[in-house]
Amino acid sequence: MLSRTTIALLLFASTAFAASTRVAPDVVPHPTAMFLASLSGDGRQQVTFKAAAMGTHFFFEEPTGVTVYTYDGRGYRRQTFLKGYTLSKAIKKYRD
Repeated sequence: MLSRTTIALLLFASTAFAASTRVAPDVVPHPTAMFLASLSGDGRQQVTFKAAAMGTHFFFEEPTGVTVYTYDGRGYRRQTFLKGYTLSKAIKKYRD
């Protein structure tokens, strides 16, 4: 399920770069829709995040830091949370 979410988040990110007027994709898998709805508290709060993938790592940036996930052959599992990090700083840490 997490891998579907990862794919959807990457789809959202790539769509955002490709189309400046529209971000939402034409199709959203149910687990991804439920995940995104839970992120925003079913619409009660606005959510801003960035995500990226590099090698076997997936990075999810929130206002307080970056959660790092590692691919285990079936999906991405949470590895650590880097408090105070930005997406670019976390990617650099794992690139070196």
